[in-house]
Amino acid sequence: MLIQWFPGHMAKAKREALEKLKMVDLVIELLDARLPVSSRNPLIDDIIGNKPRLIVLNKADLADKAATKEWVEYFKQDKKAQRAVSMSTLSNKDVENIKKELKEMMAHKTQAMINKGVKPRAIRLMILGIPNVGKSTLINKLMQKNRAQTGNRPGVTKGQQWLKIGGDFELLDTPGILWPKFEDQLIGQKLALTGAIKDTVFHKDDVALFALRHFMQHYPGRLQAFYKVNEKDFEGAVPDLLMELTTKLRFGEDYSRASEKIIFDIRGGKLGPYTLDQVPVKAAETGEGLAE
Repeated sequence: MLIQWFPGHMAKAKREALEKLKMVDLVIELLDARLPVSSRNPLIDDIIGNKPRLIVLNKADLADKAATKEWVEYFKQDKKAQRAVSMSTLSNKDVENIKKELKEMMAHKTQAMINKGVKPRAIRLMILGIPNVGKSTLINKLMQKNRAQTGNRPGVTKGQQWLKIGGDFELLDTPGILWPKFEDQLIGQKLALTGAIKDTVFHKDDVALFALRHFMQHYPGRLQAFYKVNEKDFEGAVPDLLMELTTKLRFGEDYSRASEKIIFDIRGGKLGPYTLDQVPVKAAETGEGLAE
């Protein structure tokens, strides 16, 4: 099954973001630390262009810490980004660090205004990213209040509004923008597993099979410990493991229900922190290439 999802409001959001870009000083490109490349929308490069940007790997508390550290270094080599940081929206310290980074990025312009005897105005920001990457939660943390609508599902924020963050920042909130076609269906499966795509537009068993394959390769101990399986269960094909788990989970032959549980177990962190994109060795050394 091909996973495609591009609601009309997202196409409109892209047009509006392009129109509003000239009104902001810099852009926060918000990515999911669990899939830093797969959650990086290529349309956003067209929108941002040469505008200064800070890449933020959000949900770092849900991702593999070692992998996140590698990804931050990878993005620091990205010529399109001035800086990159990781964060958990659960951490006030991480949010304050983002504010610090933003002020440092604009320090030269702020100082230039002071030198001219002009009072520096608030730094104008735009946050761009795919749905369900944590934009609304970040906004609320920045503002220290619940102004932006939040929800653990894609497509919650559908309008645009200017939000004041103390006296230092003004933020243009924008909806998540997903690109219209996934050239690589593996990217679609990764996004589906983490909840960036509506659950009604993909087959649960396809995504569960991908998840099992990934965890068998990278986190086999997690599967063994949580689902009480052993190494012998890994010797067969991945569909055989799904059938075994369906039985263990007492779903009879209802693979769809078992698949849904596996997906939600992983999303809920029951199998621990994980990362779905790996930095290739070549990219880590040269700053080039994409995740496998």
